[in-house]
Amino acid sequence: MDFNGARDYILHRLRSELNPSLFYHSVEHTIDVYEATRRLTEVENIEGKSKILLETAALYHDSGMLIQYANHEEISCDFVKKVLPGFGFTTSEVDEITSLIMLTTMPQKAVYLPDQILCDADLDYLGRDDFFIHSFQLQLEWQVNGIMSTNLAEWLEIQKSFLSRHNYYTKGAFAMRNEKKLRNLAEIEYILNPETCSLNHHK
Repeated sequence: MDFNGARDYILHRLRSELNPSLFYHSVEHTIDVYEATRRLTEVENIEGKSKILLETAALYHDSGMLIQYANHEEISCDFVKKVLPGFGFTTSEVDEITSLIMLTTMPQKAVYLPDQILCDADLDYLGRDDFFIHSFQLQLEWQVNGIMSTNLAEWLEIQKSFLSRHNYYTKGAFAMRNEKKLRNLAEIEYILNPETCSLNHHK
């Protein structure tokens, strides 16, 4: 399989063809998820073909956004089935990649380690310093594309609920990101209710 060719192809397509209103689901998001996947495969000792298929799934997990927003995971799988055989991926390899992509659909329900790695990589930003940047990019994307329009308080309540229910699957992601994710949650709670919340609450 020609992984490098498949990588360069999709990144070029995303850079040149994605709708500019995709402030969150941008090519930068795809690269972000790809890099997080690479880190987690190293931490979790995933090697060889399994590593390549995971990294390919990361690169193509939002490729359906080139075609439509709704049900983009399914569209991404259709895209993969059309494109990746041209780069030497076998039917079984394509099937594994599409299975991984479908597991990034919300709510995530990953069972096996490769699934868990991709799901954790997709939400890596929840436990980082740039969480609020990505969060508000998603809010703007939803507003501009007619998915949901929210004011600041409404959006922060949605984010509070999401972070409260989210758990990282892998030991690597938990170790690297969970503490900061809880701090981000504490900041949201403080913004929403500064009189009763403390930023030290989740430390």
